[in-house]
Amino acid sequence: MQSKSLCKNRSTVIRIFLVIFLSSIFINSIYCNDLPKNNSTGWKQLPKILSNIKKPVFPKKDYRIQLTSEADARAIIQESIDKCSASGGGRVIIQKGNYFVNGPINLKSNVNLHFEDGVLLKFSTNPDDYLPIVKTRWEGIECYNYSALIYAYDQKNIAITGKGILDGQATNENWWRWKGNKEFGWTKDSPSQNDSLGRPLLVKMNLEQVRVEQRIFGKGHYLRPNFIQLCKCKNILIEGVTFLNSPMWVIHPLLSQNITIQEVSTIGSGPNTDGCDPESCKDVLIKDCFFKNGDDNIAIKSGRNNDGRRINVSSENIVIQNCKMKDGHGGVTIGSEISGGCRNVFAENCEMDSPNLDRAIRIKANTFRGGIVENIFIRNIKVGEVGDAVIHFDMKYEPKEGEDGGFLPVWRNIDIRNITSSKSKFAMFLIGLKNSPIKNLVIENCEFNQAAEKSVLENVENPMLKNLFINSKPYAKGVNQ
Repeated sequence: MQSKSLCKNRSTVIRIFLVIFLSSIFINSIYCNDLPKNNSTGWKQLPKILSNIKKPVFPKKDYRIQLTSEADARAIIQESIDKCSASGGGRVIIQKGNYFVNGPINLKSNVNLHFEDGVLLKFSTNPDDYLPIVKTRWEGIECYNYSALIYAYDQKNIAITGKGILDGQATNENWWRWKGNKEFGWTKDSPSQNDSLGRPLLVKMNLEQVRVEQRIFGKGHYLRPNFIQLCKCKNILIEGVTFLNSPMWVIHPLLSQNITIQEVSTIGSGPNTDGCDPESCKDVLIKDCFFKNGDDNIAIKSGRNNDGRRINVSSENIVIQNCKMKDGHGGVTIGSEISGGCRNVFAENCEMDSPNLDRAIRIKANTFRGGIVENIFIRNIKVGEVGDAVIHFDMKYEPKEGEDGGFLPVWRNIDIRNITSSKSKFAMFLIGLKNSPIKNLVIENCEFNQAAEKSVLENVENPMLKNLFINSKPYAKGVNQ
């Protein structure tokens, strides 16, 4: 009897152990399978992400706008968008011609704003035309400011398509001088976005956690608007259109989901004229685009400092494919306003080449901005010439904000493979922090030629540098360039 009882107890213990063991495996799979591992298997997640990104579908109903080149087109375009949306949706078609709009265009749900080949649409540079103010984010900080040139808030199924050219007409004589930089036309008698301390008042409000309702800007404050801002929208398509001379960031999806940006060109040399900045967005495809900009070509963001942490919406599932990049501060960039975090970024088959392109692959933040950046996968990038570093990671970006903001950036699981470059100052310039080193970094099968100076790696924890050549020699830290 005792033997049978003992065996029964052992059997019960074994069953309990197996249940606990199998349950732990199951639970672990739930929480871990969504995260790419820090090797090439992370790319296996890409098809699933792409399957969730679908172009919006519109009713087969067209609203053709009859315009004259002499007339202001804004009122007619807006009236057609409003009518199309109210009637269930379709295409609002702008026919071939040169037109002028004296203020913002507001996109509405279920409308595809389509520009025929041969359309040139020029936007007013009079700031008063972009009033009344709207709720927005300016460099990652919430406020009320001038409307973007094309703006949407809380809309679904929206598109900007066609072969038209949209020109913001920004120059050193109007929008760009507000930067407060002599390079862009500012003089002591010119207005500027900066206060007496050399920073926008909005940055101070963010640090002091002033209520958003009290952050009233617009007239008299000189914060430049974006070209396109789509806030809290779902199912977005921007395809085929060329954007010139934006006052500031060109394409700015914000707190939005299911976004396709394809065969688009963004061109302009002004300050902060980033090409495409998805901010706190999910499921984004940027494909077959051309960028030649005055700042980062693509910059993934998620809010700045206190606002980014308060709102706490990361950017995730961002796919970049087959893009060409010329001038700019960075090709594929994450940051610097990345306080809400970033995960699951895939960039592949891109070409970057210009002496006026500073860096190819870039991540930037500091201890004021913080943020977790993880699961970054980059492969098959052909780099011609860049002015600074091919791969540039910097946790001490903009040190003028201070040495210790109390929010450590965390960067981990970054996998970079099959990059070639022909000329740069550095092959790699990687700066982590002593108390927050860059972790789980793989750089494999890369060849960097004509690197003028030795690579810099500070506070990078046990990087895996495999089959890596710099100036035709196998890389050895501190030995060759």
